[in-house]
Amino acid sequence: MKSISLYVDKGTLLNRIAPESKIMYIITAITVPALLGNRLAGAGFIVLSVLLLLSGKVLRKTIPLLSVSGFVLLTVLIIQGMFRAGNTVPLFSIGPVIFYREGTSFAMSIVINVINILLSFCVLILTTKPSDMIENFIRRGFSPRFGYVFISVFQIIPQMTETMSTIADAQRSRGMETEGNLWVRIKAFIPLISPVIMSSLINTKERALALEVRGFNSKHKKTFLNDERKTSADPYLQIILLIGILATIGWRVFVWLA
Repeated sequence: MKSISLYVDKGTLLNRIAPESKIMYIITAITVPALLGNRLAGAGFIVLSVLLLLSGKVLRKTIPLLSVSGFVLLTVLIIQGMFRAGNTVPLFSIGPVIFYREGTSFAMSIVINVINILLSFCVLILTTKPSDMIENFIRRGFSPRFGYVFISVFQIIPQMTETMSTIADAQRSRGMETEGNLWVRIKAFIPLISPVIMSSLINTKERALALEVRGFNSKHKKTFLNDERKTSADPYLQIILLIGILATIGWRVFVWLA
């Protein structure tokens, strides 16, 4: 059976680091550049995330995500660079098309922020087993209901993709054309929607029944099958990241008061 999460176990140090440390890294990677208002900070965290993903041997797994996002970001760059209100200083031109410095600079800030957020989340999603993350949360007092909702968010996209692939294979075996030009793909997409939605509803009902049978709503104290995932370096990593956030907040407050 294929995994329905994006987690990849490469046996690296990044896989063994506690989920809380990676979540703290996400908060730091988003908060610090936002407070500093500096694109260099965002670019620095992008480089750091790339290095972490390389060390975790999962950098290639980010390519599909970045490819999809890249189209949207390219659209933002074109629209802002050409048509943003306040564009006055030409930066460069491609034939009759002129890109302006103000709009391009604004668009580049958006691009850097989005890529930074995507890669920092990839550090968590691609190297952390969802069940380990939820178990750690529940150990610290979070509600199992919250854990179930949280883990479902991580699983829904891979699960829908797997279901779509299975249904497409079944439709092809019945003679339906699902590959070809754009028009053929559009015609094939519509008959796939209904089975995918119905399958998702059935899976949701079956999962709810399975949870109920296994005592999900039981008030008794629960035990855990797996040991808590963490390393000896995790407390130090979390302290360093927290200090980074607090130092940035302190600097920002000082600038406002000065």
